[in-house]
Amino acid sequence: MNRTDRLYALVEELRAVSPRPRSARWLADRFEVSTRTIERDIGALQESGVPIWAEPGRTGGYALDRARTLPPVNLTPVEAVAMAVALRRMRGTPFSAAAGTALRKLISVMPATDAAEAHRLAARVHLIGDGPVAPVPAAVADAVRARRVLRIRYADRAGAGSLRDVEPLGYLGNPRHWYLLGWCRLRDGIRAFRTDRITSVTTLAERVPERELAADDLDIPTERVRRLSLV
Repeated sequence: MNRTDRLYALVEELRAVSPRPRSARWLADRFEVSTRTIERDIGALQESGVPIWAEPGRTGGYALDRARTLPPVNLTPVEAVAMAVALRRMRGTPFSAAAGTALRKLISVMPATDAAEAHRLAARVHLIGDGPVAPVPAAVADAVRARRVLRIRYADRAGAGSLRDVEPLGYLGNPRHWYLLGWCRLRDGIRAFRTDRITSVTTLAERVPERELAADDLDIPTERVRRLSLV
């Protein structure tokens, strides 16, 4: 176990038994290091602001103030993007700034790979205004994250249906509707599919080829559309 992982594990060990203490010897045996190493690690954690104190005596040791620490945040990338979409609706309220800083704090404590994936997903969500409240079918909601080709049955504005294989590229939301943005193999081009007109969805085994969605592909004035951001 490297030192960074050990520091994290030390905090979680002390949190699990709080308010009872753990001795340096017990911790040294637990993490297979010397007591001197544990003492240095505890000192480093204390200097960084972790509320750990030493209790003297034969039954003493190191204890953590559980009330002043947070458990690990295990947001998934999709959950982080969901929060960003929801917080967009707080713009203009007295809590807008606080919502933004709260999201940044959560992103900052996510594992680096999950944070990078969350940023990648967010970059594929485009909003006009603060986004819609209309529901999205579950299979469509997972499409961009799963990066699988979808076979959809879609009804146009006149009600005429068609069966299409679509490579999901992102989402567009306006104040009324969500749209799935994707490369339509039937039309051999990028199309926007209003999600409430998708009458059936099948996720295929085929993975979506690498294809980027450019701002010009949306065919919407750029000043009207904003890409979702996690910062």
